Amino acid sequence: MKKILLLSDTHSYIDEQILKFVKQADEVWHAGDIGNLRVTDSIQKLKPLKAVYGNIDDSLARMEFPLDQKFTLEGMTIWMTHIGGYPNNYNQRIREELKENPPNIFISGHSHILKVQYDQKLNCLHLNPGAAGNHGFHKIRTMLRFNIVDGKISDLEIIELATRG
Repeated sequence: MKKILLLSDTHSYIDEQILKFVKQADEVWHAGDIGNLRVTDSIQKLKPLKAVYGNIDDSLARMEFPLDQKFTLEGMTIWMTHIGGYPNNYNQRIREELKENPPNIFISGHSHILKVQYDQKLNCLHLNPGAAGNHGFHKIRTMLRFNIVDGKISDLEIIELATRG
């Protein structure tokens, strides 16, 4: 079993509230718009990190992290990218590949809107953790956490941090 913390759109912001949840996870996944690499460095000092770069990320982030992360964990296939869209409205860049080879879990960020939605056509769970940072139109900073065990996701929780300051 792996305990996963999923966050996105930190936009250079990290605080003790986020790090408290990082410490409770086995792995942390960041779905892009990291901002300053101080964010990912802080996470990596505590836990293993998988991340992708987002549209606001600079060349340093793009050298350290890929546009797409595709991996298998505990029998589940995962595809994480920053700008991915949603079921019935996937981004054109990934749409065909997603239809041809759908993962068990598809993760994207970018919208700052937390969304958990099952795609019946692709038999795939879509996750967007919302935004954990202070930059953007969102009112409440959010993340997701869940367990992956034996090819199944369990104990999926929405984490509401603080009202954006």
